[in-house]
Order: sequence, then C-alpha cells, then structure tokens
Amino acid sequence: MEFLRPATWDEALAAKAEYPTALPISGGTDVMVEMNFDVHRPSAILDLNRITELAQWEITGEVVKLGASVPYSRIIDELSEPLPGLALAAHTVGSPQIRNRGGVGGNLGAASPAGDSHPALLAAGRDVLVEAASVRGTRMIPIDEFYVGVKRNSLEADELIRAVHIPVADGPQQFSKIGTRNAMVIAVCAFGFALHPKNGTVGTGIGSAAPTPRRAVEAEEYLQGVLAERGLWESGGLLGTEVIQQFGELVKAAASPIDDVRGTAEYRRHALAVMARRTLTWTWNDYSKQIRSAA
Repeated sequence: MEFLRPATWDEALAAKAEYPTALPISGGTDVMVEMNFDVHRPSAILDLNRITELAQWEITGEVVKLGASVPYSRIIDELSEPLPGLALAAHTVGSPQIRNRGGVGGNLGAASPAGDSHPALLAAGRDVLVEAASVRGTRMIPIDEFYVGVKRNSLEADELIRAVHIPVADGPQQFSKIGTRNAMVIAVCAFGFALHPKNGTVGTGIGSAAPTPRRAVEAEEYLQGVLAERGLWESGGLLGTEVIQQFGELVKAAASPIDDVRGTAEYRRHALAVMARRTLTWTWNDYSKQIRSAA
C-alpha cells in the first residue's frame, strides 16, 4: 500500500491525479474502522493532515466557507450561531475523541445515508455547495446533486473536497436523531429542519431512511405555501395542529427506508413523522419569539 503525505494543497491534487484510487484521509474516523475490519483495502492512502487550510473556516458576506477537515468539536464551539443546525448535528457524532478528529469533508466523502451532517446540510438550503478540486480546476457541486447512490457521491476520481459553502442561518434550525443512544451510535433515522425567512422557504433533510440523504420536497412546498398564504412569516402566529400533522405525514411519505438490524422501515417512517412535527414546533416557537421581540 502506498502512503502519500502531501504538504500543500497543490501537492495533494497532483498526488490524487497520479493515484486516482488513493483514499483521502484526514480524521480517519470512518476510513480506519473499515481498514481495521478489512472491509476496505485501498491501493494508496492520501494523508491530508499537513494541509492546514482544510482545517480553517471563514465567513464572507452571508456564507460560511467550511474547510473539509474542520472537526466537529470546533463546529460546535465556533459555528453554533451561523450554522446552528450543523452544530446540533455535530453534537450527536460519536464520542468526544471522534468529534475532535472527524469533519464534514469525510462525511461527504463517505456519502453514507446515515451520516449525521447530511440532513443539516440539506436543510441549510439549496445554495449549499461542495467545493471539489482537481488539477483540472475547481467546481461547485450543489448539495442536492452531490449524493448519487448508496455511499456514492458525484466526485470524479481525481477530485478532492476542499470546503463546503453554507449560507449563514437567517432563522432557527433544528436537528433530531433516533438511536439507541444520543451519540456514539449510527442513526436509525435523522431529520434536519430550517426556517429561511429572508426568502420565504423552509429546508428539510432526511437521513438513514433512503438510499441517499434526501429532502422532503412536498413537505417543504406545503409548509412554504401555508406560511405565505396566511401571512405567518410576518405575524409569527400559530401554525395549528393540522398544519404540523400534515407536515409530519409528508415527511414520512418522502422516506423510502428498509428493514435492517437497527430498525424496521415502518418504525423509521413513524419516527420521521414524530421528529418532523417536533422540529417544526421547536423552530416555529423560536421564530415566533423573535417576531414578538422585534415588534
């Protein structure tokens, strides 16, 4: 097995171009588990730990550029205000040791339907972009186009994830996860939700209940219509039980889960409906308080 340890981003791209089957590693929280159990035996390892820019973040305008290797612990400590949904999801990732090493870039690279960051990234809006680079250049992949199959993403063989560009939250966001424990466990199912009052939209993200992470598009469109038609963005008024219930049912219908050792498909659908109702209620209560405070 080849072990490649570039010192700069350009060296990393050159190495990936020369060894397209090389497996990138930074935190190693997924990669090392698979290697230790001999699930995956790559021809080469591409160690990205010397590339400091991957562990940095910055806010430009209304967008957070999150380096691929920024660990979850720093997302929690440093980005809970601009990226509240992702910070909540980061709280549920593994143990403190895992949160100190793992990052969103690795989660995206693995593209597991159960990855904890995916629902939060989807809910953050359609403007979320994955920055992928190679010696051929850089391209920005919309998050909706990134997941293409079970543990498959849209990266080309010679591409590496450099950063994720995420809009700064302009409204409350939430994340909910079902598992035998709050953390240190793979999600039975998960759900991310966000309110985007600036453009009058809402965001959803379903995890571990379909071949890929996905949105509940009909649920989003339904809720957006209700909020606009009833003037609730301006008033912050009550949603009503029927709206919350219907939203949960539409989220449930958007899933296509399977039965496995962690849970049945029926249970996953039921749990998603519950999580959708709860996260909507929590975020709307927060938003209503903001409207009242500003009045």
